Amino acid sequence: MLHHAPLITTIAVGLVAAFILGFLAQKARLSPIVGYLAAGLLIGPYTPGYVGDVDLATQLSEIGVILLMFGVGLHFSFKELLAVRRVAVPGAIAQMTVATALGTGLGFLLGWGTAGSLLFGLALSVASTVVMLRALEERQMLDTRAGHIAVGWLIVEDLAMVIALVVVPVLAGGDGVTGGELAGELGLTVLRVGGFVALMWFVGRRVIPWTLARVADTGSRELFTLGVLAIGLGVAVGAAWLFEVSFALGAFFAGMILRESELSHRAAEDSLPLRDAFAVLFFVAVGMLVDPSIIWRQPVALLATVAIIVGGKLAIAYALVRALKYSRSMALVVGASLAQIGEFSFILVTLGADLEVLHQDAQDLVLAGAIVSIILNPLLFAWVARFYARREGLPADDAADGPVESHATGHVIVVGYGRVGGRVAEGLWGAEIPVVVIDDDETRVERIREAGHEAILGNAARGRVLRAAGIESARAVLVGVPDPLNAGAIVAKARALAPEADIVARGHGKRDVAYLEAQGASRVLVGVHEIADLMVERAGGPPNEPERT
Repeated sequence: MLHHAPLITTIAVGLVAAFILGFLAQKARLSPIVGYLAAGLLIGPYTPGYVGDVDLATQLSEIGVILLMFGVGLHFSFKELLAVRRVAVPGAIAQMTVATALGTGLGFLLGWGTAGSLLFGLALSVASTVVMLRALEERQMLDTRAGHIAVGWLIVEDLAMVIALVVVPVLAGGDGVTGGELAGELGLTVLRVGGFVALMWFVGRRVIPWTLARVADTGSRELFTLGVLAIGLGVAVGAAWLFEVSFALGAFFAGMILRESELSHRAAEDSLPLRDAFAVLFFVAVGMLVDPSIIWRQPVALLATVAIIVGGKLAIAYALVRALKYSRSMALVVGASLAQIGEFSFILVTLGADLEVLHQDAQDLVLAGAIVSIILNPLLFAWVARFYARREGLPADDAADGPVESHATGHVIVVGYGRVGGRVAEGLWGAEIPVVVIDDDETRVERIREAGHEAILGNAARGRVLRAAGIESARAVLVGVPDPLNAGAIVAKARALAPEADIVARGHGKRDVAYLEAQGASRVLVGVHEIADLMVERAGGPPNEPERT
């Protein structure tokens, strides 16, 4: 019976094994990811007992990558992507170049030849989408400046891999490859990517939000969820089919386009359970690919591979970010985000094997290096988070009850120092009302501190940040961040820590009012509503009641 339903069996056995071993790992104070990887190893072809379908598991894990990048796109805008280009573009290119050189050197030492060594080095240079985003989300750093840089860096790596997957087969064709043929392939790739971006910008940004709004008007929750998944998966597959860009890149742009819709926070919430489930299958699939015999066959080479992936890439990224005048804590967050490898590395080694240019040991070292780096990454992030907390004078984590800097009773916490939050803070300072600003941009925080005011660097969705700002004794919490999903997380955390506080947030429409009030906001201000109320007031009319859905 099991042989007639390989898809159902692979999903069921993979999830059950991941649940059991992930739970045991959590109880042992390890990351659940360790349990998920162990589950994959347990049901993989290199251990006795039941063997899952590796090809099916890999395809299922690809859905996890698509959904995860779609969710990240829902938090990201083109403006935010362009804002980090000056560090992400040169940083990613330089880091990939140096990491590839280190891996190539190791390949030469192991006697694999030029083509195999270069491909091995390239596989070690690119970070895992799933691991990076899971780490940033678990530490609630995805919406910070460091998180934006890391994601922008990842997008540049993604684009570089799209080019690499075109160039490698051409170069593997032999000595007959001319410079003109290579230039033609590169030019065609650039045109494809450019065509996809143009289509999403000029057509997608009008069609996708409009379509989802019409679906939401039907009132059917399951149809709305289906619409979200259809957009994310449909654009990803369509981009790969028509423009030959990666699934991950297509899904990311679909999420960024959908972010312009008022329904973006609802789309993110509805897709979250599936994103989590398929992300688990990604780790299970990685575990299934690993041949544990590489540990005793090539122990020194494995240690060297892991050293390049974890130590080398972290050091390179740290040095590059510091060279661009960013702080040590931000450089460490970006470096830790990149200190692993994943899905693109597996695609490269598979391609190398098909082209017969990559040694079998190189494939095994990449896969084993991936699983070791994925296990080490949460530990690395925990250390980075503690360093980040010490630098800002914060408790080590949300559960910490240690002392924080006290503030006078009756102060106001302003979250976000952008156009709205900055104007609010300036007005409160002018009225001599004590204010503590929370912002995730270190440049803004430093500027506020230099002006003699109090500011906290961090994500206000974290309890330790709000406690450091004196949430328990605050008169009010004013949430000025523009993203409703991020604002909702901040409002919910603030309400949990200060049940009696007056929490005011900003929104963009009726749906935001309902969402943010459900999270605990005392009032939600919508720009067009407030302007209308002021006009009525100036005309001598009665004040309007706050709008409700």
